[in-house]
Amino acid sequence: MNRFVAAERALRNAAPHRLVEALREVLRSQFAAESVEFLMADYGLSVLQPVSAQPHTCDPVAIHGTTVGRAFGAQDPVVEENGDLTRAHLPVTVRGDRLGVLTVTLPSETAVEALPELIDVAGVLGHEVIVADRDTDLYLRARRRDRLTLGAEMQWQLLPGRSCARPEYALGAQLEPAYAIFGDNFDWSAGSDRLMLYITNGMGQGVEATLLTNLGINALRNARRAGISMEDQAALADQAVYAHYRGASHLSVLLLDFELSTGRVKVVDAGSPQMLRLRGRTVEPVDFEAQLPLGMFEETDYVTQEFSVLPGDRLVFVSDGVYGAAAPGGETYGEKALAKAIAATRLLPAADVPGAVLRELTSHRGGPAPEDDALVVCLDWFGRQQDSQH
Repeated sequence: MNRFVAAERALRNAAPHRLVEALREVLRSQFAAESVEFLMADYGLSVLQPVSAQPHTCDPVAIHGTTVGRAFGAQDPVVEENGDLTRAHLPVTVRGDRLGVLTVTLPSETAVEALPELIDVAGVLGHEVIVADRDTDLYLRARRRDRLTLGAEMQWQLLPGRSCARPEYALGAQLEPAYAIFGDNFDWSAGSDRLMLYITNGMGQGVEATLLTNLGINALRNARRAGISMEDQAALADQAVYAHYRGASHLSVLLLDFELSTGRVKVVDAGSPQMLRLRGRTVEPVDFEAQLPLGMFEETDYVTQEFSVLPGDRLVFVSDGVYGAAAPGGETYGEKALAKAIAATRLLPAADVPGAVLRELTSHRGGPAPEDDALVVCLDWFGRQQDSQH
């Protein structure tokens, strides 16, 4: 049997909580692997946490400034030579969503030949982890270096992922404080011809903010999955939030509908999330006609506006916890500082931009803990080639 096929079969047949153990066994028998470790990125994207249990476990590894972290950040294999052994660090990514790194140590004489197969094995592992998450908490627990608040637990379960990629675009997003987020949220869904993206800024704190956001996002999803237009999605979600809170709480949301073949975008601006565009070397805000947040009044009607993105454009979306963040002296982060941070990160891939901007925000804030959620979403637009497949 082909050894890649053997590894794939072992992963598919393994119990959900035994993926790493099953992979370790088959890589030892088929590739003469000395050791196999799977490390997953934590919620704060600061460390890679080992999944394995004792005695096979290793310590957490920082994402920044380490060899393993370089494989995760660059999304390319990184190989280390140590005498007769080679250690290969392989990114584990599913459709652009970065999960972690698979590290395999094997004899150097076979490493070059084995590397392409091991890269494919890492891809299969990622898909199996996504499926296994339905049936075990093992991989969700491996993602956390600290305990999540109840509100954060609910919010992370609501999110689609932290990054995704297709030929037409690449998306990356991050929330802070990762282990105690309140009401900010992002959501996306792609089909053969469209990408829908929601940026949400929920009011309040703790579980109450999370419940409000959960209601609003699920109302939007319910309408979207029924095939309803974006402006009517907003109207139905508005009714759902108002029916429950009677105007006492509301949800700010920016809804965008991208046509993949043309770059035309429909927008409903229902609140405070902001968008900036990097085109060439110029960063500028893109303003829309502001409409009422969801749930403020009964039966609000919403209308769409339109703009277009061009290949090479980068769109960065932020919540008020970013542009309203105050330094110790009282000055807010603001549009100027945000534009500077976006320009400084223009060479980074979309998945790395949110974290870089949030690190800059932390430096500006100067305090250990933010008073509000901070959400950054980055969209790189490549456009569709005429001969590309849907």
